[in-house]
Amino acid sequence: MRLLLVEDDDHVAAALSAILAKHGFSVTHARNGEEALQAVLPTAQGERPSYGVILLDLGLPDQDGYQVCGRIRKLTTTPVIMVTARGDVRSRIHGLNLGADDYVVKPYDPGELLARIHAVSRRHAGAEETGGTGAGSDGTQLRLGSVTIELPTRRVSVDGESVPLTRKEFDLLALLAQRPGVVFRREQIISEVWRTSWEGTGRTLEVHVASLRSKLRMPALIETVRGVGYRLVAPSA
Repeated sequence: MRLLLVEDDDHVAAALSAILAKHGFSVTHARNGEEALQAVLPTAQGERPSYGVILLDLGLPDQDGYQVCGRIRKLTTTPVIMVTARGDVRSRIHGLNLGADDYVVKPYDPGELLARIHAVSRRHAGAEETGGTGAGSDGTQLRLGSVTIELPTRRVSVDGESVPLTRKEFDLLALLAQRPGVVFRREQIISEVWRTSWEGTGRTLEVHVASLRSKLRMPALIETVRGVGYRLVAPSA
């Protein structure tokens, strides 16, 4: 797999590139945001560079890493893993809202990073194979009070106002919304939405739930069932 590593520290980039190379990855190194954006642009011949995953450090010298993520997402659907020392939930949610597929906090174990690379790569490949329909796409529309979920077009609106969601946010909401009131175990959600049983995905699930509550402006829409999982509480019309 070919990776794009966006990291301004040459020593960190060299060490990480060596680890990735040992595991069969080919690494292209971009030292700042501008180099990263140039790396994902089509060539003069119109060919688009093929990366399996983009590892994006947020502490870049020329541009804010969040801004770079947003611009990358407009240019390519390649999975983006943010790598940063900013570990608070608000920063994670902001990154996911901008289109990041995962978020790794420094310092991290190389094994964890490798597992996350493989996980987002599998999820991306699976989404492409199914046409990006994700969980529960059966050609119907779900109405839950003021919330409308259009499964075929993957659109969500509240009181008629469109709410932009990331791929996984939509898949998560669609899964819960098809059985309102039913408790979904964390393991089941991770298996169906993320297509993995890797335990480290649990934190990503929590961040996606928080992001959905924030975007839909309905904190009570998704209820946490302590020690079990989550369920959707249908709002009144």
